[in-house]
Amino acid sequence: MKIIAVIPARYEASRFPAKLMQLLGEKTVITTTYQNVVETGLFDEVFVATDSEIIFDEIIKNGGKAVMTGQHETGSDRIAEAVQHIDCDIVINVQGDEPFLKLEPLQQLIEVFHHDENQEISLASLKIKLTEKEEIENPNNVKVITDNNGFALYFSRSVIPFHREISYHVNYFKHIGVYAFRKHALIQFSKLEMKPLEISEKIECIRYLEYGMKIKLIETNFIGVGIDTPEDLEKARKLIG
Repeated sequence: MKIIAVIPARYEASRFPAKLMQLLGEKTVITTTYQNVVETGLFDEVFVATDSEIIFDEIIKNGGKAVMTGQHETGSDRIAEAVQHIDCDIVINVQGDEPFLKLEPLQQLIEVFHHDENQEISLASLKIKLTEKEEIENPNNVKVITDNNGFALYFSRSVIPFHREISYHVNYFKHIGVYAFRKHALIQFSKLEMKPLEISEKIECIRYLEYGMKIKLIETNFIGVGIDTPEDLEKARKLIG
């Protein structure tokens, strides 16, 4: 299988505009993310997909690969445009604002497809257990519930499952937005109309579920620093000293 990584990068983020061009040490967030993904050595090719000339120029001047796309509602739609003419089997979507993603969870996602002999899995993604009440109830944390085989049943910003039977312990999982797609499923996704659940929750992977595709979730202990706010940026800066 030919496996590539694509980093969707939008300049005008609603909660923190221009966050990808903020400095982490001597490098911008987007350059740090790009170089860290390349250094894993897992991919035949890595590039940034963006609608911003500022981000495009930033990657190119630092020796990276980038492609310009049109404007899109979701990162998956952006990646679909970027890879439609690229010869590959599996596409890993790494968020541009996750600069510290590690090797192991990426390897876990790739392994899903090595073991999927019937090619029934459209995409794979990551989940991590939540234990703090504040984190479970935070609508910025997308929660996911799965069946006994690890396939996604639903994603929500609400608390799922609802804990009505308090005598029974239930686990809560946060969805981490790192995806591994089969290329043909990604292209198909981009041609499908948004349905009410995706529009309501503003969670793009719900579109796959609404059209009957299978999403495999892998549990991980990886705790990254997603940079959604200026406070997150300060946390990331402390990590690099």
